[in-house]
Amino acid sequence: MKDKTAIKTMIEKLKTLKSEGMYLDDFFLTWDKTDDELAAVFQVAEILRAMREANISPKVFSSGLGISNFRDNSTRTRFSFASACNLLGLEVQDLNEEQSQIAHGETVRETANMISFMADVIGIRDDMYIGKGHTYMKEVASAVQEGFDQGVLEQRPTLVNLQCDIDHPTQTMADMLHVINHFGGVENLKGKKVAMTWAYSPSYGKPLSVPQGVIGLFTRFGMDVVLAHPEGYNVMSEVEEVARKNAESNGGSYKRVDTMAEAFKDADIVYPKSWAPFAVMEERTEIVEHNDQAGLKELEQRCLLNNAKFKDWTCTEELMATTKDGKALYMHCLPADITGVSCKEGEVEASVFDRYIVDLYKEASYKPYVIAAMIFLARFKDPAAKLEQILEKGKQRIK
Repeated sequence: MKDKTAIKTMIEKLKTLKSEGMYLDDFFLTWDKTDDELAAVFQVAEILRAMREANISPKVFSSGLGISNFRDNSTRTRFSFASACNLLGLEVQDLNEEQSQIAHGETVRETANMISFMADVIGIRDDMYIGKGHTYMKEVASAVQEGFDQGVLEQRPTLVNLQCDIDHPTQTMADMLHVINHFGGVENLKGKKVAMTWAYSPSYGKPLSVPQGVIGLFTRFGMDVVLAHPEGYNVMSEVEEVARKNAESNGGSYKRVDTMAEAFKDADIVYPKSWAPFAVMEERTEIVEHNDQAGLKELEQRCLLNNAKFKDWTCTEELMATTKDGKALYMHCLPADITGVSCKEGEVEASVFDRYIVDLYKEASYKPYVIAAMIFLARFKDPAAKLEQILEKGKQRIK
């Protein structure tokens, strides 16, 4: 546990980072942010965590709302958003579209403004339909900006992407913070091999945003990132191009291979995770738009049959033994499809998962602080000064 002196040193480091571009801005995609802005998120997250561990309350809002809009199921991200808002002093209000006027045709513009009175942040998850989720978030952002400009809203809430069809920034930023801590600092990441691989799942239609987010972020740190998947399970070509450019700019590498064995060989980090092919997700989106239930059923069966061809794409003890010294860091966004536990055959052998369960839970534990940091940096022009004020005040969270 860090004391006040250690936290003060952490705040001094934050002062060296240029994060003013995040003030009153949204957080949609990691590759839209500068290196310093990403570093500031990590640093503020670490400071907030250190404060809570030291029983110092970082509550900076005496009132205000954090609006959550989950258009897909969620456990970790839902509770992480709620935890982040609570940590900073915001009350969470969940927007249930089926129980709101959205179900009766209310426009995005109207909904966005109506939910934003007294709101400081809106967190949205919309990840299931290609070309829709990110677009919807940008539409909400545009609506609240217009509401603010026209005097409808006295302040413009910040939008945080809690997972869209392109990226899952709160997840991958938490993943990276876990990696930074695991390897003892950012300076130790250069040259580390990361295997982001497809893995078999007995379900279909899992979003592309986690693998895309990983290759789009981890290539920022001079790491050698390898994407592996069976033929046809491509991710968005635009995101692969982001990964290539990141690798070129940061002294790492990015390549795609067609076997788990090649990806796992001498890897320092492995991230075996199922996802649906980009072409399938495009087709699924079109079918849903036409409300074609029979077509959706047929697509599901076709995809499940195709997935079943690749049941050998699973994280085994044998594969783990081929990684760097046989001790690669196993990662997953959770929940994982565990062979013999949550399903007959899945993404990972139970013995592998069980061996890394503490690491996996640590990985997940960073997400509330990452989200809180995104909110904090968007609401305070001088985050270091505000954190110094909190530290100086030293208000106890538990008295």
